[in-house]
Amino acid sequence: MIFIAVRFTVRPEHADTWLDRVADFTRATREEPGNLFFDWSRSVEDPNRYVLLEAFADAEAGAAHVASEHFRAGLEAMGAAIAATPEIINVEVPQQGWGAMAELAR
Repeated sequence: MIFIAVRFTVRPEHADTWLDRVADFTRATREEPGNLFFDWSRSVEDPNRYVLLEAFADAEAGAAHVASEHFRAGLEAMGAAIAATPEIINVEVPQQGWGAMAELAR
């Protein structure tokens, strides 16, 4: 699985409408056959910061995502509202999707 975490710092005037701005991109990505998850979170400490956690089944699915029209449109929509270059972690992990947390298993 390809796991990606991206941290976005959004200009204050766009912070409250960020999820609306990325809604089409989010919907289209979640519909991709190789997408495992695509989840946004807003920082509780900085209302101008969002984190995107996403995963794709394999490198081919990730490449298809980056080559898609909705990816290009999403970058355009986000680019107009960010305050800084996003930070990213992109790694390959030997599992598919989320696993159970052993320390809090029920």
